[in-house]
Amino acid sequence: MSRSRTVFVCQNCGSESPKWLGRCPDCNQWNTYVETIVQAPSPGKRPTPGSAVSISHLEARPLPRISTGITEFDRVLGGGLVPGAAVLLGGDPGIGKSTLLLQAADLLAGQGRQVWYVSGEESVEQIKLRADRLGVRSPGLYLLAETSLETILDQLDGARPDVAIFDSIQTLVSEQIPGLPGGVSQVRECAQAIIRWAKATRTPVFIVGHVTKEGTIAGPRIIEHLVDVVLYLEGDRYQAYRVLRGVKNRFGSTNEIGVFEMGEQGLAEVVNPSLFFLAERNPELPGCVVTATLEGTRPLLVEVQALTAYSTVGIPRRVAHGIDPNRLVLLGAVLTRRAGLALSNQDIYVNVTGGLRVDEPAVDLAVVLAIASSFKDRPLRPDLVVFGEVGLGGELRRVAQVERRLTEALRLGFRACLLPAGPTPRVQGIELLSARTVREAIRLALE
Repeated sequence: MSRSRTVFVCQNCGSESPKWLGRCPDCNQWNTYVETIVQAPSPGKRPTPGSAVSISHLEARPLPRISTGITEFDRVLGGGLVPGAAVLLGGDPGIGKSTLLLQAADLLAGQGRQVWYVSGEESVEQIKLRADRLGVRSPGLYLLAETSLETILDQLDGARPDVAIFDSIQTLVSEQIPGLPGGVSQVRECAQAIIRWAKATRTPVFIVGHVTKEGTIAGPRIIEHLVDVVLYLEGDRYQAYRVLRGVKNRFGSTNEIGVFEMGEQGLAEVVNPSLFFLAERNPELPGCVVTATLEGTRPLLVEVQALTAYSTVGIPRRVAHGIDPNRLVLLGAVLTRRAGLALSNQDIYVNVTGGLRVDEPAVDLAVVLAIASSFKDRPLRPDLVVFGEVGLGGELRRVAQVERRLTEALRLGFRACLLPAGPTPRVQGIELLSARTVREAIRLALE
């Protein structure tokens, strides 16, 4: 007979401990350990191993793709859905995950495919109300309100749909293991069972997971290593923009993003993201700089804003939204030491407009010039775009894909670009201002 044992499991990251801990040593969250009964597996016959195949005997075949009908969605997926792929879509509650998947399910069903939408949070009547608001009415879309994993898989085996959506993983429960829905054991077991079914039937599946800071609900991070693709829908639920970002993708790049706008008819694709991020720009304000960044293969123009103010406390504040806060501290030190700006008594606030998060080093020069512009209270010329990496010595370093960035800037009406000194790009119609140091860049941009 199998024996059970008691362990304490972190509800945030899934770490196990033989005793209760106040703070998880893996994710550093407090009061997340919950006592859980783990059932040991019964001894049985060892499964038959698979046969090994020489790699030279295998043919390289392109992966077939299934288009969702949403271009921005397909871009982040790497070109569409792969048969048998498990896609995890995470995000804060209310951010628009269910809306996006319901729209994609409608478009997939409109292509003649059978799509099952399994919901453990809403009844079919509630989903129908949302579908009417979004204009979703394809006859090939089937709704199922159920939380029992075994019941769901039995019905899916009989129907054999082309695509299945599970919304959300926190609401499903398996009768094979003890525990409440949303616990680490239940989330892991349900996810593994869904993935096994998807691989066996070659059916692509979407798994929705909520991201919360409370330790009572297990987030999707504990199953990220199980699925093939991990996507996160980011943005402020009280604003219109949404950014779909790939974190893991076994079938494509993880550098692509999709930009959507939330409206009355659901999520609409933003065809020109650069124009979207610069829609409310005021070029006459000091501390506002436009930079060209790359998200995968797509160049984006975004506005970086900075504000400096005299600090009333002993240690000035450094607040960053959209960039790494540690990078802001580093760039502030470079400005103080290499450019001669007295920022030791100044609070510095930096924000990337539109809610976009930029991790690329090419945004360094824009942050530096935005801080200098605010500190000197001098705006930059309105048709200037900047990009470049800043070193600790105050030197400017070249970045990749310069011509692609310049072409996007020229398309949106910018006529000048400040960039690190180097080989001249082959782009006509835009004035190039090159600088070798931060001090020289500030002089060119502001004086």
